[in-house]
Amino acid sequence: MADRYIDVSLPKRGVHCTAKLLDDRAPITCEAVWNALPLAGDVYHAKYARNEIYTLLPAFAPTEPPLENPTVTPIPGDLCYFSFSGTQLGSQAYGYGGASGVQAGTPVIDLALFYERNNLLLNGDVGWVPGIVWGQVVEGLEPMAEACNDLWRAGALGESLSFTRV
Repeated sequence: MADRYIDVSLPKRGVHCTAKLLDDRAPITCEAVWNALPLAGDVYHAKYARNEIYTLLPAFAPTEPPLENPTVTPIPGDLCYFSFSGTQLGSQAYGYGGASGVQAGTPVIDLALFYERNNLLLNGDVGWVPGIVWGQVVEGLEPMAEACNDLWRAGALGESLSFTRV
């Protein structure tokens, strides 16, 4: 199989990076994401995992991928896939509210980009939260990281995170 690449962008900030799908390490997840592209939604900056931006999406795979190529310590440039029930993210402490589509009993997919070091996927409510590493940024991480820091400091309101085929 030929290498596959996607564009990850923050459209309002006019920044993007290119990531290679890790078909050799997470083939089921890569296929599910690839078949669902393009994907986009409101962007959030992590509260617990540190240097992470992500979007929450309705489930899009015919069946949820198994925990392939898992990590609890993502590195800069990792793209991770998480699957949650709405109940897991429904606490008011997370602050999603009704507009995000997070509802009890409804599966929620979290597609994330980690842009800096020292991340730890440990949540005080549920413990370890392993993610599936399905992609790695190969170009443009530095300007994306700058935009992610701006997102952290200036706010995410009105910004989206977009994944498209290259």
